[in-house]
Amino acid sequence: MTKDKRMAIFGLGSMGLGVGNSLLRAGILAHGFDVRSDVQASFIASGGAVGTPAQIASDLSTVITVVLNAAQTEDVLFGKPGIVPLLPSGAVVISCATVAPEFARAMESRCNDHGVFYLDAPISGGSVKASAGQLSIMAAGSQSAFDAAKPALDAISETVFDLGRQAGSGSAMKAVNQLLAGVHIAAMSEAITFGMTQGVAPEAFLNVIKNCAGTSWMLENRAPRIVEGDYTPHSQVNIWPKDLGIVLDIARSAGFSAPLTATAFQQYMVAVGMGLGQEDDAALAKVYARNSGLHLPGDKR
Repeated sequence: MTKDKRMAIFGLGSMGLGVGNSLLRAGILAHGFDVRSDVQASFIASGGAVGTPAQIASDLSTVITVVLNAAQTEDVLFGKPGIVPLLPSGAVVISCATVAPEFARAMESRCNDHGVFYLDAPISGGSVKASAGQLSIMAAGSQSAFDAAKPALDAISETVFDLGRQAGSGSAMKAVNQLLAGVHIAAMSEAITFGMTQGVAPEAFLNVIKNCAGTSWMLENRAPRIVEGDYTPHSQVNIWPKDLGIVLDIARSAGFSAPLTATAFQQYMVAVGMGLGQEDDAALAKVYARNSGLHLPGDKR
């Protein structure tokens, strides 16, 4: 274990657990924290270090937050108790949640007030790439923040995009990515079920479209889950009302119309209303199937 680089990750969901395991695989002494005690215990059993945040904070070089949203990020960093006031000077926070750019800038300022660096570092790649240490990271922050974060970034990422010397630019780019990703999932869900109305089976849809101009990374990643009828959550439906909501808030503040985003947002809200929030986001296809009286693979109705 690399004991001079002790790190802590907060949030051991599908992405955070992969990040944590990538740190362990790199030989880093890593603590993992989650509101679910069983998940936290499982991480420790896999090699994670023990100790409460208060006990280990003064020895940390790096804190990585892979929580759901801005509220949870702020709670980890500055709640009761927050980790940032307990960190040594020169430690770095790598903030991976999808948040608004102004929130990232505010967190950077507050961390700097405590002598702690802050890297605005939203992640992309899904749970598989998180587990493989091959994430793409859209990062922004001071050069000192990048330098302090480098050992962790090397362990968890395949590509780090340097988007500037002030927090906020990373979150802005993540908002652009989430707009596309969320709309692409919705478009895939609409297309695969539209095909079913014309006698095109989901398996045939996937086999053909992934080799045609209409494909996308999201289609090739999510459509197989529909074909298999397996909605085990790798990325939950619940994520999208939050992330597309952030996109729409940013768009409103910029006086920008985002009608495709707004339409996709409504479809995810319908999915949540149907009780699909904790299923994989490929389950958005169930909204279209229900409205058209279709039976998706694995549908036991």
